[in-house]
Amino acid sequence: MKRGSTLFLKIAVVLMGSPVLALCIFGLAWIPNHPVDPDYGHILYPIFIGVFLTVIPFFVALSQAFKLLSYIDKNQSFSELSTRALKK
Repeated sequence: MKRGSTLFLKIAVVLMGSPVLALCIFGLAWIPNHPVDPDYGHILYPIFIGVFLTVIPFFVALSQAFKLLSYIDKNQSFSELSTRALKK
């Protein structure tokens, strides 16, 4: 694979992860300190925890994709390391 195409795919992986990271840092950070209606306060914390628990596997998958693209750049696309990255 050409270096330009793997660079494009690496940029795509970073661009997929950056809005999610920004949402987790800036968008959801206001929830614990936000004054809410007492009737709905008990709902926000499970939502907050659930969002962060689903983001963890997303970033693990993005890091494995980034690793795999690095192995492809080094011409190790059919090595044991790349197959381990694919399995995860």
